[in-house]
Amino acid sequence: MNKAEVLKGIIEQRRSIFPKDYAETGISQEILDEILNSATFAPNHKRTKPWRFKIFRGEEKAKLALEMQSIYKTSQPEHLFLEKKYNDIGFKINKADAVASIVVNFSRMVPEWEEIAAVSMAVQNMYLTCTANEIGCYWSSPKIVEQLKESLTIEENQKCLGLFYMGVSNVTV
Repeated sequence: MNKAEVLKGIIEQRRSIFPKDYAETGISQEILDEILNSATFAPNHKRTKPWRFKIFRGEEKAKLALEMQSIYKTSQPEHLFLEKKYNDIGFKINKADAVASIVVNFSRMVPEWEEIAAVSMAVQNMYLTCTANEIGCYWSSPKIVEQLKESLTIEENQKCLGLFYMGVSNVTV
């Protein structure tokens, strides 16, 4: 099989796979490093490399889950609060083996949309690398990520675009 056929197969197999379909098996550090490294090959105008990823695993991931649940609980009017949604926030984060925050760093050297597009391409590279390694993943962008303060250190020229959940997939494509 030539490179084009292999690439075509990976692109066609790429799917969002959600934490409910992740196995208890962990992702090796080698594969996680490969996933993150693939992001750095995304095209970016003037080589601004606008992506910033922070990986959450173990205790840090558990703290992220608690912070996001707290944000949801305090930001919802009582009549709109849903216990199921509150529980789902914690479940998704805790079920994933690793969660990466997706942050764009605006350089002010190019239009903001170009920096967002570059980060999106970096995430697509991560999706494809996950697919090639049979790692389930998906990009979630709930509004509450804008309020993450304890888990992320967001600078004035940055914005969190969401979270990238990863886990060994139970789903066969």
